Amino acid sequence: MSEQESLDKAARLFKLTYLLFRNKRGLTVEHMAQATGVSTRQIYRDMETLQDVGIPLYDDPENGTFAILSGHFIPPVHFSLEEAVALYVAARLLARYSDDRNPLIVDALSKLAAALPATIGEQVQQTVGGLLDKPEDRQRARIFATVTKGWAERRKVRIWHQAAESEHVHEYLVSPYFIEPSAVGYATHVIGYSSYWNNLRTFKLERIGRAELTEDSFEVPEDFDPLQLLSTAWGIMFGDEVVEVRLRFGPEVTRRVRESRWHGSEEVEGLSDGGCLYTVKVAHPLEMKWWIRSWGPNVEVLAPEKLRSEMMEEAKRMVEMYEAEMS
Repeated sequence: MSEQESLDKAARLFKLTYLLFRNKRGLTVEHMAQATGVSTRQIYRDMETLQDVGIPLYDDPENGTFAILSGHFIPPVHFSLEEAVALYVAARLLARYSDDRNPLIVDALSKLAAALPATIGEQVQQTVGGLLDKPEDRQRARIFATVTKGWAERRKVRIWHQAAESEHVHEYLVSPYFIEPSAVGYATHVIGYSSYWNNLRTFKLERIGRAELTEDSFEVPEDFDPLQLLSTAWGIMFGDEVVEVRLRFGPEVTRRVRESRWHGSEEVEGLSDGGCLYTVKVAHPLEMKWWIRSWGPNVEVLAPEKLRSEMMEEAKRMVEMYEAEMS
């Protein structure tokens, strides 16, 4: 096959992939032959080629059509250089966020590497190599795949979940409305309606021991807005009522505090000593504790009183621990 023939075939296969993806009910061999200007015999060979490279096709002999299995495939996408760099940054964050080797993530990044310009693709492939050194957790990958499939296909998922404060595993039927990662604990959460609670609930995927996809469908309420819902959360814990948190940062870290926008509601006010007063409104202030701890002695909690008291108590216990080791 000449170089031009190879290019023509690649272009034809690309076109056929999009035609099938856009026509959910399938296309006849005659229709595809007419659309691409080749014989029906060539189309049959093209269908075999697409199946060989992993396109999930099925044929319906009764109607004489080929189609792509719904929910199993996303067509190829072309990226500009700037878009490729943005995806590279996202890939690096995903790799750092993954504390185990999820084969789904490995496969996704490998495909991304192949689609990007060579210089960037090589860097993404190196990221994949780093993931291969991590321990593999196929059970977690299966749970992730089940929940995301339910999310994509609007099908309820039955999960067996163990809350952090519980010794027991509970069974829930969940309608997954949204999936949200969290920097805390490198975790992933599914937000959805739980029939047991008769309300929206958040479930940490890492605490799900088993997940089964059901045939029951659901509809996401028209007024459901995940971004608005999470606007009251510091991380993942949302709520209708918010509490004002006030922190005083020392001059040593104020520039770093100002470099990032940590929350949509934040306000930063400069102080005479070069420090700053940081104010934010969140539903669950205790969710901020990990972030506050990361600033060490360069931050003081001013309000609310409950959060201030808890941070003071933690500081006292830490001092006692180190003093005990030194004595």
